[in-house]
Amino acid sequence: MRGKWPAGTDDLRRAAAVLALLLGTSAALAVESDPLPVPQASARATAVKTYNDGVQLLLSRDFTAAQRLFEQALLVDESLAEAHNNLAYSLRMQGAQHFELSLRHYDRAIELKPALAQAYMYRGVLFTQMGDLTRAKADHARLRLLDPAMAALLERAIASPAGDTRPGITGQFDY
Repeated sequence: MRGKWPAGTDDLRRAAAVLALLLGTSAALAVESDPLPVPQASARATAVKTYNDGVQLLLSRDFTAAQRLFEQALLVDESLAEAHNNLAYSLRMQGAQHFELSLRHYDRAIELKPALAQAYMYRGVLFTQMGDLTRAKADHARLRLLDPAMAALLERAIASPAGDTRPGITGQFDY
């Protein structure tokens, strides 16, 4: 949780995610799933609280319920880039029928917050799932500047053969 974890925790979480991925587990951490600090009473406070509740559902892998909360948060504050990013992730994890909508939310997250590394990571995975390696590699190039550890994860997803069904490698690219 940003602002609540000890200094260096984000680096430790990323390292744990990379380690989990390299060990072939599907338990790699979703690094953008951290709750946000809730501002004082305002419409944004309501949106952030709803977003944070969605994060808890995302972490428990209840993607449909998380989707609903991220959508609610965006009804209150459409400019919450992290909600667009996690809504896109929730949609993507529910299957290919949601890929186009997922892409629109990743694009909006990046439009709102161009340095949101996680959106490039997960959009790159989505492009890989969609078979668009050109755009996946473009996101990888941008991600290398923003977060080299996450770029390594995306590079692995891009390099994965399409028919490989090992957990954490293809399918839903659970990282």
